[in-house]
Amino acid sequence: MSAHSALYLDDLHVGMSESSPARTVTEADVVMFAALSGDFNWLHTDAHRAAQSEFGERIAHGLLGTSIASGLFTRTAFSQSLQDSLVAMLGVDCKFERPIHIGDTLHVEAQIVSIRPGADGKRGIATIERRVINQHGERVQLLTTPMLIRRSIAGTQEVTAHDDSH
Repeated sequence: MSAHSALYLDDLHVGMSESSPARTVTEADVVMFAALSGDFNWLHTDAHRAAQSEFGERIAHGLLGTSIASGLFTRTAFSQSLQDSLVAMLGVDCKFERPIHIGDTLHVEAQIVSIRPGADGKRGIATIERRVINQHGERVQLLTTPMLIRRSIAGTQEVTAHDDSH
């Protein structure tokens, strides 16, 4: 898929998928996210106490992982091809399945799991499942994101022509 070809709702199909580049989670990421979010929970900020936890060390914030996944997804040709047609991200259902450790290298495997045209015929909702995978091939997060996407001009003309015939 070319990073420069615009995609609209009519161009998408269930099962369409792409993987992102990878990125390593650093201590600086965790420290900056704690400062930005105000979440200084000891699991993320206290190395001594976190060493005594079930995880044996500090872990990244779950929402830091979600934020990194969002950034990785925007680096895919698929996401870049939606820049002209994406109206809004309507939400994110987050499942935190495994801890993300400092030093983990993450990538995102994104796949369209459903498409629903809107009642107005001009746009619809494509739901994208983003699996966040670590360097061991383990899924650490599952993010389900409905996105409001415009239909192509040709697609809206088909709807208008169909609606006019009634």
